[in-house]
Amino acid sequence: MAAALAVLLAAAIGTTAASAQSTRRPRRETTANRKARIAKTIQQTYGHPWEAAGGGGYMRYRSGQYQQQDNQVSFWVDTRYSLNSLSPKLGILGTVQGSYGKAKIGNVQGIDIPNPQISEYAFMAGPSYRFLGREKYAVSGFAQAGLDLGKFAGGSKGFTAADIGVWQGDFAPVFSVGASLDYNIDTSFALRVSPSYIGTTFGSTMQNSKALNVGIVYRFGKAK
Repeated sequence: MAAALAVLLAAAIGTTAASAQSTRRPRRETTANRKARIAKTIQQTYGHPWEAAGGGGYMRYRSGQYQQQDNQVSFWVDTRYSLNSLSPKLGILGTVQGSYGKAKIGNVQGIDIPNPQISEYAFMAGPSYRFLGREKYAVSGFAQAGLDLGKFAGGSKGFTAADIGVWQGDFAPVFSVGASLDYNIDTSFALRVSPSYIGTTFGSTMQNSKALNVGIVYRFGKAK
């Protein structure tokens, strides 16, 4: 009987010890392992040579020499190629942006129409530089130039741009400078907020506009 009790006691102790060992919490990640994991994630995130991004935005724009600024909604599409042979932080950024609003023409003598719809389509390219590239976020700056196609009298019911005091619609030089803040969802996708200044040159004058774009970024391609 004593021998049997001893065997049962030993079995119980062994079972309890095994159970405690199996439920023991895993060891915490060491500092070295954590740094290595973060470094690998950063390399995978910013090692992609290509970025494609797009979304919507908002812009304040002056549609004529004596007009008030109007509120416009925008769509935008970006493509960026990293110049890894020069620097992994440097790239070429191409942008297409369309903006839509209504010109605030006010009271024009002899003309009784509502504020006509206007639109601009900018095609720009230029350098982009990533100042910060962290595991969860990135900060980049850019400078671009190109052409802007303005359509200002399309909704004026037969009146010309000069009649209602808006710019003549055509192509004009455009340039932009701004920054992009990305919040990384994973190594391929990120959310982007991008404030910028946009300068257009219709009517041989300068239109100074402020814009804010938001959207999603997709990074792809293998590092060479």
